[in-house]
Amino acid sequence: MLIDHVTLKIEAGKGGDGVVRWRREHGIPFGGPAGGDGGKGGDVYFRIVRDIQALSIYKHKKEWEAPAGVAGQKRSMHGANGDDMYLVLPVGSVVYNREYDKSYEFTEEGDFLVLRGGKGGLGNEQFKSATNRAPKEFTKGERGEFATFDVELKLIADVGLIGLPNAGKSSLLNALTRAGAKIGDYPFTTIEPNLGAYFGYVLADIPGLIEGASEGKGLGHKFLRHITRTRVLVHLVSAENENVKEVYETIRAELGKYDKELLKREEIVVLSKVDTVSESEVKDKLKILKKASGKDVAVLSLYQDETVKEFGDMLVKKLKA
Repeated sequence: MLIDHVTLKIEAGKGGDGVVRWRREHGIPFGGPAGGDGGKGGDVYFRIVRDIQALSIYKHKKEWEAPAGVAGQKRSMHGANGDDMYLVLPVGSVVYNREYDKSYEFTEEGDFLVLRGGKGGLGNEQFKSATNRAPKEFTKGERGEFATFDVELKLIADVGLIGLPNAGKSSLLNALTRAGAKIGDYPFTTIEPNLGAYFGYVLADIPGLIEGASEGKGLGHKFLRHITRTRVLVHLVSAENENVKEVYETIRAELGKYDKELLKREEIVVLSKVDTVSESEVKDKLKILKKASGKDVAVLSLYQDETVKEFGDMLVKKLKA
């Protein structure tokens, strides 16, 4: 199962405490302060990787704390710093830091510092002075920064396949990329986005939308957000539908309600499953769909290899342009 939203409570490492220690070496008759400083607490980084399943790590563990710094040592030795902690997130993650009211959008791989570890405390040697030769003062290490992060994954793909349930999106993805997406003749066949590569371009099969999806009905906008990061939308309308104009406009309306910018996204309209109706119905529905969309409409049957090849060639040409 694709995990695409988690809330994480994260704390950077606490600094190690300073200590009170004294010199006891032979030849130093009066001794003296020798308490070392504590080590710095570990920082927290988000490590961004190309793995859309990365958030599954946090399915059962939502609270994380970086290692603390080690307390100061005798003989003025500094305590070791705590190790930095790296939490893996997928490319495409949008992160909101509740404590600092900041948002981060990670679209490239790399390591990004998000929380700093606490400073180590001071040992008693740091308090030595001409008037205080035997200080007993020391300070404790500081707490590391803490924040609650809301992490939301938005897939990044070149092409997003959209349409009502059973429009043929998963089947098309399989035909073009051999992605192995599960298919079946029932609503919400796809319950999570499937990805595949076609001539180096990433295609995402976005789960079937329904009327009211932008308001949370059906799968709601759990998956609508994934559409916002696609370069091209391939809108499949099944020829099995009696009113292809209404079906097309239903999906467009949901896109516009969620984000009006989606209506400006480049769109390829496809009349799919043309093998399920007569040639005359295909011609009639093609004409209606062209008028409704104001675009040329591709014809597709996964049982007709030539239509799949023609569509694939057209898609690559469009992406290269």
